[in-house]
Amino acid sequence: MISLYRAGTSPLHRAPAGLKLVLLALLGIGFSLMPRQPIGLGLALAGGGLLLVVALFALGGLAGRPLLRQLWSTRWIVMAMAVTQLIFLTPGDAAVNTVRVVAIVLLAGLLSLTTRSSDLLSALETALGPLRRIGVDPGRVGLTLSLAITMVPVIGALAQRVREAQRARGVRLGFRAVVPLLVLALRHADDVADALTARGVD
Repeated sequence: MISLYRAGTSPLHRAPAGLKLVLLALLGIGFSLMPRQPIGLGLALAGGGLLLVVALFALGGLAGRPLLRQLWSTRWIVMAMAVTQLIFLTPGDAAVNTVRVVAIVLLAGLLSLTTRSSDLLSALETALGPLRRIGVDPGRVGLTLSLAITMVPVIGALAQRVREAQRARGVRLGFRAVVPLLVLALRHADDVADALTARGVD
């Protein structure tokens, strides 16, 4: 599965892929630049950003199960960030950073759900067109970026499969889950590469 696109007629589905890419970049930068201090302001801004993402899912007609599925797929990211950042940061700063990353991941998922891969690739190639003068292949770069964006929710879904499989076998969850997740991710990458090769992509 190269794309998680879900057909629809919402304003987000009808919006040009290029515009959605620009908004994703701007919102991602905005979330990244949110101040962490004072902690009250940082938490308020991060929470507001997350609410904005939820509102965008609603605008795309995806506020129900698709949103919950995307949120559920970020739980490993939340756990990993919480554990690692609490070692170096205060709980408040760790919470702000985690919420910001979750918001950006959800935005990437929303882009995949409301934009066809072909439209996304075309928009990226158009934006990168001027770089041909310095030897850059817009098609290759656009395909790479498009796959990177659409793989974010795919990896989240693979992590969920690993957890469900380990729970069904009665295996205690822990960092050992990273190994099967890595295997599945590499296998998925091979499948995508085979599919692209079969379509004549160099």
